[in-house]
Amino acid sequence: MHPNSPIEFRTGFVAVMGRPNVGKSTLINALIGQKIAAVSPKPQTTRKQQLGIFTTDTAQIVFVDTPGLHNPHHKLGKYMNEEAADALNETDIILFVVDISQMPPHEEDRILLSLLDELKQAPKVILALNKIDRLEAGDVASSAAAYAELLPEAEICHISATRGRGLDQLVEQLTLNLPIGPPHYPPDQITNLYEREIAADLIRAASLIHLRDEVPHAIAVRIDEYTQRTEELVYIRATLFVERDSQKGIVIGQNGKMLKRIGSHARTQIASMTGGNIYLQLRIKVRPNWRNNEKMLKQFGFQRWE
Repeated sequence: MHPNSPIEFRTGFVAVMGRPNVGKSTLINALIGQKIAAVSPKPQTTRKQQLGIFTTDTAQIVFVDTPGLHNPHHKLGKYMNEEAADALNETDIILFVVDISQMPPHEEDRILLSLLDELKQAPKVILALNKIDRLEAGDVASSAAAYAELLPEAEICHISATRGRGLDQLVEQLTLNLPIGPPHYPPDQITNLYEREIAADLIRAASLIHLRDEVPHAIAVRIDEYTQRTEELVYIRATLFVERDSQKGIVIGQNGKMLKRIGSHARTQIASMTGGNIYLQLRIKVRPNWRNNEKMLKQFGFQRWE
């Protein structure tokens, strides 16, 4: 069945919300079937809204991957929270993702609920209880009940984004709650970002994986060149910006080993996205306190202050 078929086609936007590191980006990647959103074990991997476009014969679900809402400590954090809050006001469904393996429900989960109360016209909410694979079967019911009390009016779906469990049921629930209408995007489009933008996110995610403590959160990535050199080879030159000279030394590492490790990891992830070979060249620059510098934030694509 094609989206132009006379059979009712459903389409709409689904804001994926939740506190940092509950698996929002991992879920979208699993549903799309391709890595389009950067993920890492550390929170706040996602800094901007990104669309994940999932199209079937009967529906098009446009997932809005939002930054994890948190207590901001700088202007970048404020931007991330505003990006997430905006998505809630311009959506057909809110998919509230929680980590069911963490008990009791986190205080940040409760804080996020206050945002829903502030919406002028709250859309349908589906509560996705993620990471069920981390619980024994006997513990799932009690944990689910505790989270269900947070949103008694929400539909509930048990999922494991990493294992792929419950995703078909989730898609069915979302589809049934979408309005009838034509698709917003071509059937073969899976995101609103260009490959160079995704590459920047994957490079930063690699730094989150390999670096310690606060260093990776002080990193911004700028793609200086993204060139298709041959049919199978993409050349990428990127700059990693940090806030202090000491951070620069940590990112480079002894004899450049850490930077090579980050580059190798990022190159593998980008190659998985493009399906070709990647030549990746990285360099480091210091930009003091860039996360509180509106001019620098705009240069890195955070445009809210125009």
